[in-house]
Amino acid sequence: MKSNNEIRFSIVIPVQKINDYIWETCGKLKELKSKNFEVIIFPDEIEENNAEIEKKLGARIIPSGKVSPAIKRDMAMKYAEGEYLAFTDDDAYPDEKWLDTAEKYLEDEGVSAVGGPQLTPEDDSFWQKVSGAMFMSILSGGAIIRYWPGKKTQEVDDWPTVNFIMKKKDFEEIGGFDSAYWPGEDTKLCLDIIKKLQKKILYVPEMVVFHHRRSGFKKHLKQTGNYGLHRGHFARIFPETSLKLASLYFVPSLFVAFLLLGLIGSFFSMMILKMYLLGLGIYATAILISTILLVPKTKSVMISIATIPYLISFHVWYGIRFVKGFFFTKELRSKLGK
Repeated sequence: MKSNNEIRFSIVIPVQKINDYIWETCGKLKELKSKNFEVIIFPDEIEENNAEIEKKLGARIIPSGKVSPAIKRDMAMKYAEGEYLAFTDDDAYPDEKWLDTAEKYLEDEGVSAVGGPQLTPEDDSFWQKVSGAMFMSILSGGAIIRYWPGKKTQEVDDWPTVNFIMKKKDFEEIGGFDSAYWPGEDTKLCLDIIKKLQKKILYVPEMVVFHHRRSGFKKHLKQTGNYGLHRGHFARIFPETSLKLASLYFVPSLFVAFLLLGLIGSFFSMMILKMYLLGLGIYATAILISTILLVPKTKSVMISIATIPYLISFHVWYGIRFVKGFFFTKELRSKLGK
C-alpha cells in the first residue's frame, strides 16, 4: 500500500462479492499511467483468504454488509485516504489516462466533479454490443455523450457513477449520496453539488471507461425499465434536473400515448387513421436513419440493424415505466436500507 502523501485518488468499487469482473478491473487499474491511487472494494462479506485476495488485486477489501451501492460508496468518507474519490463499477475499467485527465480539471476550485463516457469493450459479445449501440442512437434520448465521446468538455447536471470522480472534501460536505435511493442515487448527489455547493460538474470526453453491457434482451429491458421508473419518479421529486425540457425524458411516454390513443381513434375516424399511419411512417423513417448513423460507430451493419427491436422496446417500456414512476410511485427507496 502507498503512504498517505502519495495517494491522491481513492478508487471506490462497490460489489456484492469478489467476481470475475473485479479481477479484470483491478488488472486494468494496474495499467493506469498515474500511480498515486489506492483501490478500495466494498463487498457484502469477506472471504477466508481475504489477505491473499487483497494482495493479488492490489486493493483493500472492506466488508459492508448487505447494503446498497450508495451506502458502500458513502463508506469511502471513513476509509478513503485520497484527495479525490474515483467511483466506478465492478463491470467497468478505465482508460490508462483516466486519472491524469481528471486531475487537470479538478484543480479548478469551482469544479467539484468530473465524468466521462462509458464505452462498450471490444471483447463484449454481439448482443452486449447491440445493447451498448442502442444507447448511442440519436433516438435513445439526450444522453448520447454518456456512451460516445462528445466533441467538447461541457457542464452537466447529472452523471452516472460508473465514471465519476469527485473531491472528497465536497463529498463529505454534502454528506455523500442519499442512500435511500438506488438506483438513481447519483442524480441526487449531482443535484446537491450544483444546488448546495454551487459548484460545477464537468463532462470530459477524453475521460473514458469501458463498461460491459447486459448480455441478453430480457436483462437489457429490465435495466432500461428501471431507468424509466426512477427517472419518472425523480422528475416529480427533483424537477430541477429530471423535468427539464432539453432532457427529453418524457418523450417515450408521449410515444406510448400516441400508439394507444392513435390505435383506438383509428377505429372511429379515417382522418385519425391517416394521421396515425403518417406518424408511424415518420417513426419508422427515424429508426432507419438511426440505424444508418450507428454503422460508423459500431463498425458493423449487423449490430446496427439488431438495435431496431432494442430501440423500439426501449421507447415503449421506458415510456410506460416513466409514467408509473411519475404518477403512481410514492416511494422509491432501496430495499437494502439506508
